Amino acid sequence: MVIEQVRQLAGHLARPTVAARDVHREWDETLFKALTVPGTFGGGMTAVQTCALLTALGEGSQDPGLALAVATHAVLVTVPLRVFGTAAQRERYLPPIAAGEWIGGLSLLGGEVKVRAAADEWLLSGSVDLVALGPKAHHFLVIAEHSTGSRTAFLVDADTPGLRVDETTPAALRTCPWGRVVLEDCQVPASAVLGGVGSAATEVEPLLAVLDWVFVSAAWLGVLRALESDALEAVRTREVFGAPLGHSQSARFTLADLAIQNELVGGLLAQVAAGLDEPTARVYEDAAAARLFTTSAVRAVTEAAADLAGPAGPDEGQLVDRAHRDARFFVSSGAELLRPTIAAALLNLG
Repeated sequence: MVIEQVRQLAGHLARPTVAARDVHREWDETLFKALTVPGTFGGGMTAVQTCALLTALGEGSQDPGLALAVATHAVLVTVPLRVFGTAAQRERYLPPIAAGEWIGGLSLLGGEVKVRAAADEWLLSGSVDLVALGPKAHHFLVIAEHSTGSRTAFLVDADTPGLRVDETTPAALRTCPWGRVVLEDCQVPASAVLGGVGSAATEVEPLLAVLDWVFVSAAWLGVLRALESDALEAVRTREVFGAPLGHSQSARFTLADLAIQNELVGGLLAQVAAGLDEPTARVYEDAAAARLFTTSAVRAVTEAAADLAGPAGPDEGQLVDRAHRDARFFVSSGAELLRPTIAAALLNLG
């Protein structure tokens, strides 16, 4: 019931305005908070349920940028806080997050941030690019490197002295606000450390990777399902050279391939999400494999949907056009790490 409610709510609130918001790069914080569903994307939801909710959000809203914003805040930034945060950190951050008062931001690209000790504080210097929700965030999850090469995760508030956020405008995912976070001897207290000092590589970073691979993919699965629905309608109603497109065997085969891709992505993501709920030794490698397959499916489905839809019409901002553009960002973000991860797991098994 909740999943269907999220799909319908997203369709009612977000879908009617997504084309205009995309064209004008408009961020609607009221809409974001309504669809983040405080209490739904909370500590009581399983990974399987959260995966299904993000898929419903992507399908209902037909808005990849908004779905990414919700996934970043509600999952990528908040889950590591739930897992590795101290009691004081959870007490400070989680209630206003649940109330929709504080938004968390995170770089999807990474950057170079150095950290050094200074008395009972830490000094962070460097920058991180492509920070989702950057201009709107109350706090950021930042990974910084020590002189020894080890890394530590920090929760850094946006108003911390020495931190600056520059708004950026990437070509894709325009309905999500983006920024570049610059840190110049940014002073953070010891209480800002998330997890162990120097332990990010074995604690926060692997969890972040799995969360990204699974839950951002889940939001895209919803978009792919919306594209499948539109493609089906096009095959039923569009005519080519005076004949219904549905009479074309090639169009029918394309539609079948598109549907199969979506079913396989859904099954893989559900399987990995179940592995998060009941942790398995291979969840990291399985998540990488699911993301790799999803990137391939996103590329194939968006191209197939564009072929079935035909030439772009005067209605600027159709889903097939926006998804085709935004898919390039999803496909290119971190995919080069996936095959080595999967290959290493296979070799270790051998």
